[in-house]
Amino acid sequence: MRCRTPPLLTWSAALITALAFSWAWVGPASATGKPQPPPRSAATTLEWVGDIALSTERGLPAGGLERALSSVAGLLRDADVTLGNLEGTLSVGGNSKCGGIGSGTCFAFQAPPSTAGQLRGSGFGLVNQANNHSLDYGLSGRAQTLAALRQAGLAQTGLPGEITVMRVGGTRVAFVGFAPYSFDANLLDIPAAQDLVRRAKARAPLVVVIIHAGAEGADALHTPYGSEFYLGEDRGDPRAFAHAVINAGASIVLGSGPHVIRGVERYRGRLIAYSLGNFVGFHTLAGGGVLSDSAILRVTLGTGGRVLAGRWIPIALDDGLPRPDPTNASAKLVAALSREDFPSDHFAIGANGRFRLPVIRPAGG
Repeated sequence: MRCRTPPLLTWSAALITALAFSWAWVGPASATGKPQPPPRSAATTLEWVGDIALSTERGLPAGGLERALSSVAGLLRDADVTLGNLEGTLSVGGNSKCGGIGSGTCFAFQAPPSTAGQLRGSGFGLVNQANNHSLDYGLSGRAQTLAALRQAGLAQTGLPGEITVMRVGGTRVAFVGFAPYSFDANLLDIPAAQDLVRRAKARAPLVVVIIHAGAEGADALHTPYGSEFYLGEDRGDPRAFAHAVINAGASIVLGSGPHVIRGVERYRGRLIAYSLGNFVGFHTLAGGGVLSDSAILRVTLGTGGRVLAGRWIPIALDDGLPRPDPTNASAKLVAALSREDFPSDHFAIGANGRFRLPVIRPAGG
């Protein structure tokens, strides 16, 4: 869909940052009353999905979001933490950036604050807020969104300078989200992004970088070299950015924004998933053809971010809602795109979506 960000909003970065909250896991109390961390684990399993956009004024799924996601909720809970990109706000009232719900090339999304609890109930543990819809209803919309997420116990990341640290599967994990805007952690400033990743790395052994980048639409399946533009807006250089943050210490890079699936790259042994398309777009995101191909990416990471296992779980959107896809269409698509765009640097993905990882033989073996 077309999601132009109109001339926005010269919000103060300091004011926006002040809305952020820090997140840390706290374990159950021991007999002494002190929180006890869970046992450490050598492996951490993450799941990532594509864009999630809901709109009260465009209509919400009958029975609520949890019911709408019931056919995939079991899949979303098969990980230590499940992540998604939340497009729009969870708020009421306020002024839309489009002067209404939007039309043409301007779209604004606003869903009820109760959506946060429904996302949490469906299996999500963290959402990315760095994208072109995070200020659809201004600072009030963002503040309400952050409050709703916090009340639901759903973590978030993506504000300027924000590092969200959680204990996931027994390991401390830092999450950092980026988009090509000054009101988020800015993807266009690569040196500053690298510095933020280095600071995250100092706080946790695993650093998950989430990006919202690239052109949009059915013709944006491939990951090009160089900067990408959409409706005249600089959407960043996804390849250069992903490589730079891995060089700075990121363990994995998870992407969204193009609204279609893109290939999966292997860079310095780390995984970069440039886009999983849409995941929830009920009456908000365009569908049909490749715009309805979706997935849940499940990755198990070892020390430093080494990929121990991976599975691309094919999903198809039905009226903008995710359903398991027995045809495995998106797995076949991502395998082909990965071979074409990263011919010597991709993960082999079988027709069933399982990653075929290279065998690492011990030295001298």
